[in-house]
Amino acid sequence: MTTILGLSGSLRRASLNGGLLRAARDSAPGGVRVIIGDITRVPLYNGDEEAAHGTPPAVAALNEQLAQADGLLLATPEYNNGIPGVFKNVIDWMSRGEGLALFAGKPVAVMGASPGGFGTTQAQTHWWPVLRTLKTRPWWDGRLMVSRAGGLFDADGNLTDDKTRALVADFVAGFAASLSRGKDRP
Repeated sequence: MTTILGLSGSLRRASLNGGLLRAARDSAPGGVRVIIGDITRVPLYNGDEEAAHGTPPAVAALNEQLAQADGLLLATPEYNNGIPGVFKNVIDWMSRGEGLALFAGKPVAVMGASPGGFGTTQAQTHWWPVLRTLKTRPWWDGRLMVSRAGGLFDADGNLTDDKTRALVADFVAGFAASLSRGKDRP
């Protein structure tokens, strides 16, 4: 079984990117499991709090999921042409201390949905320097940017557009296939 940890960078209950991630989970091919991590309880990073109390339980849980995953799938919103602060904060916390080693060599795919016309192009591009610094292995063969996404999801944030669902399914299948090939590497 290939396991992918999926993280959505939005805290909204009916988030477009949360819905995109659920669609990825639901469309995963046989032998592939997408587990959705919960970022809602991750506090703002504070070095004093880390020194006094260590890694917060929500971060420890995400790191455990990342350790067990063959790949990482980021569903990123785009705020002001960049990475949402809440999402960057989660990755910053996860990469502290021993968590940093979990990212080294980890295959990562990035996708995103936006009500605007560019479909998270800038946010996805802004992730690359972060992922490079963490020494991840970005999946360059695929990129999924869902623009004008407001009409593609229902009021609960569930993807309802069949064409987009097919794109998500192809994206997840491609990423999963790259993970299978990666397992064959020495």
